[in-house]
Amino acid sequence: MSPKNPPPDASAPLARWLEWLEHLHAQEIELGLDRVLIVYRRLLPQGLRGRVVTVGGTNGKGSTVHSLERLLRSEGCLTGAYTSPHIHRFNERIRVNGDEVDDDAICRAMAAVEEARGNTPLTYFEFTTLAAFWIFQQAGVAFPLLEVGLGGRLDAVNVVDPELAIITSVDLDHTQWLGEDRDRIGYEKAGILRPGLPAIFGDPDPPDSVVRQARAQEVALRVRGRDFGPSADEAPGVLVLDGNSGPERIDVGATPLTTAHQIAAQAFRDLGFPVDRERLEALRESGELPGRFECVGQAPEIILDVGHNPHAACWLAERLGTLSGGGRLLAVYAALSDKDVAGVAGALKSQVDEWFLAGLPGSRGLSSETLSQRLTGLLEGSAVQCFPDVPAAVEAVMRMAAPDDRILVFGSFHTVEEAGPLLESLQSGTAAVNGLHSRH
Repeated sequence: MSPKNPPPDASAPLARWLEWLEHLHAQEIELGLDRVLIVYRRLLPQGLRGRVVTVGGTNGKGSTVHSLERLLRSEGCLTGAYTSPHIHRFNERIRVNGDEVDDDAICRAMAAVEEARGNTPLTYFEFTTLAAFWIFQQAGVAFPLLEVGLGGRLDAVNVVDPELAIITSVDLDHTQWLGEDRDRIGYEKAGILRPGLPAIFGDPDPPDSVVRQARAQEVALRVRGRDFGPSADEAPGVLVLDGNSGPERIDVGATPLTTAHQIAAQAFRDLGFPVDRERLEALRESGELPGRFECVGQAPEIILDVGHNPHAACWLAERLGTLSGGGRLLAVYAALSDKDVAGVAGALKSQVDEWFLAGLPGSRGLSSETLSQRLTGLLEGSAVQCFPDVPAAVEAVMRMAAPDDRILVFGSFHTVEEAGPLLESLQSGTAAVNGLHSRH
């Protein structure tokens, strides 16, 4: 602990704690478990209690946690959910029984971690992960659901041994940390597997590295498309789950379940709970997480999505393709500098009628001009405009949109966060948006 950066008091506001954490460690990311494990053992000598489910993967982690949380709560189970990053406020990262934890509880947890830390250096993510564990322990959570932050093998969440491990997908992202191909990234993601314990892979095509690790550790790996999920051999609307006595078939109706819902249903079954159509219909009606294909307005329809890599963009394009009606698709796109922006834009190019490229602040943010340069040639023939920031792009697209158009704001958690204040003012009908297109 640096004398120039003393920790806040436990009674200090959450904003003060978060500001202090941003300057606690010289690096934003430092992969490795040694430091976290030292503090974890001091903080929770008996370990994190409860039936832990760890959720890793490239995309869909937060939605899978949310879906499994809903299913467990339908059985009256006390759940804890830890996800990241947040969009509007830090409290979104930590939920107990479906509710965001309040500031006071988070500050008490921060103080407990700081006391246990001593002189051991921790990053922002490592510190807040341990705070979430402490909150779950204090609340007596029966099912801690933990989203892996980056990778898996060396991520702070991996200090806890799960009863069930889920890998939602493996694709190219964070390549500077995890490797340049799916096999290397899969090796890192598969670090959350535990010998002899069950695991779920949420994509029909697991990398060889994941299959090899599962085999070496005698892990019963259930793969979507092979062991569970919709099957080409079944009638439409039938979900197949892998049960203890063989396949279980559930009629889920004409509307398909999302991939996250399918993974959560198999996980729920693996944890020993019955799965039926009524539970799955309730899950389908529970809506999306903030920022995950989230509809925040009508006439024109406004969709927010945090997808930031080609795999997520392909999923987004598929979801958009299921929507009926509508005029033009107008896209506000802003991204971080380390992302495959050409791969993202390429996945959506055929569906987007006009592009509103926006800049993101900070050292990792791309300016709209640089983003446009990276997409030179790819968007040739499309209408493209550049704006200094996301709010300016949102204002412009709102002025241009007709009531039957559809607006997509996507590219990063930061993109959705930057759009939030203006969209909230739209929804509340404040004077801040009085000159925009009369859609509300």
